[in-house]
Amino acid sequence: MRKVRMLDLTEQYKNMREEILETIDEVISSSHFILGENVKKLEEDIAHLSNVNHGIGVANGSDAIHIALQAAGVKEGDEVIAPTFTFFATAGSIARLGAKPVFVDIDPITFNINTSEIEKAITDKTSAIVPVHLYGQMADMTIIKDIANKYGLAVIEDAAQAIDAEYQGYKPGEIGTAATYSFFPTKNLGAYGDGGMIVTHNDEIAEKSKVIRVHGSKPKYHHHVLGYNSRLDELHAAVLNVKFKKLSDYSKLRREKAEFYSNRLAELVSENVTIPVEKEGNYHVFHQYTIRAEKRDELKDYLKENGIDSMVYYPNSLHLQPVFKYLGYKEGDFPVSEKATQEVLSLPMYPELPKEDQEYIIEKIVEFYNK
Repeated sequence: MRKVRMLDLTEQYKNMREEILETIDEVISSSHFILGENVKKLEEDIAHLSNVNHGIGVANGSDAIHIALQAAGVKEGDEVIAPTFTFFATAGSIARLGAKPVFVDIDPITFNINTSEIEKAITDKTSAIVPVHLYGQMADMTIIKDIANKYGLAVIEDAAQAIDAEYQGYKPGEIGTAATYSFFPTKNLGAYGDGGMIVTHNDEIAEKSKVIRVHGSKPKYHHHVLGYNSRLDELHAAVLNVKFKKLSDYSKLRREKAEFYSNRLAELVSENVTIPVEKEGNYHVFHQYTIRAEKRDELKDYLKENGIDSMVYYPNSLHLQPVFKYLGYKEGDFPVSEKATQEVLSLPMYPELPKEDQEYIIEKIVEFYNK
């Protein structure tokens, strides 16, 4: 049976194996493993990509959100607005600060936060908004920023899935107070382990983030704030520096794969499958290629029977997660998100995905709905 993986990193590694091994050897030979030249170079390059002044490498994407919120002044007892349809880290990072996640429903087309619902959720305790650029497409940042300016709120963009994406010519972090990236291995720019980064044009937030990531220490052994041990490893940064040179090409390849999926699915199963929509003016980088599918679970099982991986991102809205039961939300509070959890299905997507595999995936989807 043919096997199609959700993600296969082996081909990518083969294409850059010698350069990666060489740069890893350089790091090991230097014996400089923490906050060295590789981290500095990556911070500068990612900041430049994001059209901001500062990049601050941290241990992972979750810490990036947490530290950015803390640096922006979010504290215990504050309220922070976020979409309910996203990965747990978005809200988990808010709650770990002792702040209260306040959830908002999503736009049914893009799966991003519904900007028309944000103002309704603002109270005198609200201190920040965390829009998520889900699946690789940025949220409506100018609208979000206008709301934030009106109420004096920070905007921390969760761009874990959207490095190299654009919204009307703006990159993550360019409009908001700060943006955060994840370098988890499966991301569009992935390390060989955990990693993350904060990008910002705000000098004060950049400086505070640098202090927080080293136990709140400045100068060394002098602690004025409660920080964490959250630094991007030099070895991971070295690997990311090699991969970064290919990021633009990877984004273009992902868009090509997405276009192929969309053209074929729209032609063959448009009654059963809703393809992703790229909003006008956006540059979608397709971290995931996510459809809405009738009989989603049955389709997923059928693809699995035929050797095809697929994933549901995400099967449960955050407002219904047991850990957030104390917030008092109930089923039906955010119907668009809850409907999405029953319909979304992400198909295999990575730059090296063979066209033959895509054709096989589409063939099996058509076969399922024709039964």
